Amino acid sequence: MTDKTAVITGVGRQAGLGFAVARELCDQGFHVFLTARDLAAAEPLAARLRAEGYEATALRLDLSDPTSVREAADDLARRIGRLDVLVNNASAMPDFQTLSALDADMDHVRIHLEVSALGPWALTQALLPLLTSAPAARIVNVSSLSAQQIATGLDLGAPMRSPGYSMAKYMLNALTEVLARALADTSILVNAVDPGNTATHPERGHDETDRTAAESARDIVRAATLGPDGPTGRLFSSAQPLA
Repeated sequence: MTDKTAVITGVGRQAGLGFAVARELCDQGFHVFLTARDLAAAEPLAARLRAEGYEATALRLDLSDPTSVREAADDLARRIGRLDVLVNNASAMPDFQTLSALDADMDHVRIHLEVSALGPWALTQALLPLLTSAPAARIVNVSSLSAQQIATGLDLGAPMRSPGYSMAKYMLNALTEVLARALADTSILVNAVDPGNTATHPERGHDETDRTAAESARDIVRAATLGPDGPTGRLFSSAQPLA
């Protein structure tokens, strides 16, 4: 039985990035808790990992529901005495067809903010007792290059896409630095990782240059297993820090 534990949000598809992160952390000896809004989606993935000899548990967690966040945190507190890694991976489906903030559906924007920014914030607060009980916990927020559209004030050579999703990820990047500063007097490191274009939806087709989920997962796990002298409050892409 391992005493290293990790919680990963948004693990509901076998081809998804969250499941690839879970497998990578399992390989490194973690007991992983796979969370998803629909427990029926996470449980078969946890069962698959258990069948391969890993320690994996599925939990229901809806980041847009404060009650669900509290219940998941209470459930974890009953099961484990510490949390070594929290990976905020969950994300709503991006509004890819929206090319201007003026055309944004505000209901969709609220969903993005709840799942990608406010939810991770609330979850970090709720799990803080478990995180501080670990000798050196790590928090990794899965970001997106979309946020750079706002951070740089540029459109990256294309029209502004997914304004709700982009704004939420921009807020997540800001939250990363805010949390890192708030936890500066602890051993907890907080960083964000942009996994790049990743082939996680086979049914949609992908570009030849897209990374595999396993490749992107390694960048996230690298941030989740930083040593005591590792950076905090940074945004990484392909293992390199971004401004």
